[in-house]
Amino acid sequence: MPRILSGIQPSGELHIGNYLGAVKNWVELQERYESIFFVADYHSITQPFEPQLLRRRRREMAASLLAAGIDPAKATLFMQSDVPEHTELTWIFNSVTPLGELERQTQFKDKSQRQESVMVGLLTYPVLQAADILLYRGDLVPVGEDQVQHLELSRVVARRWNAQFGGGEDYFPEPQPVLTPARRIMGLDGQAKMSKSLNNYIGLLETSEQIWAKLRPAATDPARQRRTDPGTPEVCNIYHLHKAFSPPETVEMVAVNCRTAGWGCIDCKKVLHESMDRELTPIRRRAAEIAERPAIVDEALAAGAAKCRVIARETVDHVKERMGLA
Repeated sequence: MPRILSGIQPSGELHIGNYLGAVKNWVELQERYESIFFVADYHSITQPFEPQLLRRRRREMAASLLAAGIDPAKATLFMQSDVPEHTELTWIFNSVTPLGELERQTQFKDKSQRQESVMVGLLTYPVLQAADILLYRGDLVPVGEDQVQHLELSRVVARRWNAQFGGGEDYFPEPQPVLTPARRIMGLDGQAKMSKSLNNYIGLLETSEQIWAKLRPAATDPARQRRTDPGTPEVCNIYHLHKAFSPPETVEMVAVNCRTAGWGCIDCKKVLHESMDRELTPIRRRAAEIAERPAIVDEALAAGAAKCRVIARETVDHVKERMGLA
């Protein structure tokens, strides 16, 4: 089977933006591809962090991925920092990556403008991302639209290394994107991407009561000031959450009732809450089982890291031999 690879930063427990934007897609892809997924803890240290908090969030993220449906019998799950070849290959790739390519990266330009002192790790973040992917010579990478530019850099790095050291062989394949089917998930305020730092999120493992407490005041179509006001579902974030959680017939019903003022926004949110509960209750149940047996997380991560270290070492050994480093 073709090999896919993707990672997620350890922000703690998943929220529904992470789940819909990436992890739900991973769960489906693991049925059709050789799948490698990892917690990108090295990526997380390019921003200020607290060591104890990072340690806890790493584990929470791994447990959440397993609860969400990543199956160690079907996919490989590991902690990025448990495979040292990620950083070893990053240094090697630094030698074939033009500075201009990194300075043009949209995320670097955006984040560096907000920082008084810019760390080198923020600049070379995409090189580490290229190493993450090319280390396993992956064919496909499931990404959101905001990561396509970084993936293009991975192809540039593969192309340049192959040209300089491949000896006529394309050792590193140029990975292709698999765009996640979910649109960008907006926060409950309807103004910005769902984020814990903005406190506009719903946690994947929150109780039914907690979810309703957040859904009830969530922003909707601003044109619907009263129950009798018709609306435009396409501009309503609640409608887009319906498209992610509700069956097609419910989504159509939501659209009709919104346009005709057949019901109020609170009615729409109640139906969404029911749809979310149907999908998230089994995930919460698995999370509770994992919490009672924490060895499940340890065993999955240890097995995944052991498997990936074998693949990674083979890649780095080949690269060093071709470059005269071995």
